[in-house]
Amino acid sequence: MVSGRGLVGEVPVQGWPVARKGMVVGLLGGSFDPPHAGHVHISLEALKRFRLDRVWWLVSPGNPLKPRPPAPLPARLAEARRLMRHPRVVVTDIEARLGTRFTAETLAALRARYPGVRFVWLMGADNLAQFHRWDRWQGIMRTVPVGVLARPGAGLRSRTSPAARIYARARVGAADLAAARPPAWCFLNLPMVDLSSTAIRATGRWR
Repeated sequence: MVSGRGLVGEVPVQGWPVARKGMVVGLLGGSFDPPHAGHVHISLEALKRFRLDRVWWLVSPGNPLKPRPPAPLPARLAEARRLMRHPRVVVTDIEARLGTRFTAETLAALRARYPGVRFVWLMGADNLAQFHRWDRWQGIMRTVPVGVLARPGAGLRSRTSPAARIYARARVGAADLAAARPPAWCFLNLPMVDLSSTAIRATGRWR
């Protein structure tokens, strides 16, 4: 378990979330530029459907696949914490603290820091469609189970993506994902919230 001086709920004042040996933690990474109700929706669905103990939002310093830098990290963290209020979902700046830039690096660092904790990587279906472009993406698949959550307009592209085709035989049911040995992934159909960070930025209501 990560310890710190003075715990606020399960988040040390120093900023590292707490996870005990044997817990299953879903990791939802992204720029969250800005966070919105869609992120909240898929987090709560993942908690329930994948049988997770916790979900951590990994609000990244920046996305290597996006040329345009996001809003300042403190602003995105503050908005995420205002929006996501659930005792089993923790908003974190772990990647900034670890100094990692790619998901594969983040996973390696977290597994070293939290021995005995089982991590599940969470992503929207739009990310599965381009997953083969991620740094060491097949290593990620071999390291942790991956939960894919439906996103508006991304269903067909994601289910026919290179990652989905290559790992077709590794697909499992939602209830089995957390305990499955990697490679293992699940595509979760669920009622969708038709929101995107890109669309919100386009309205000028963010930044």
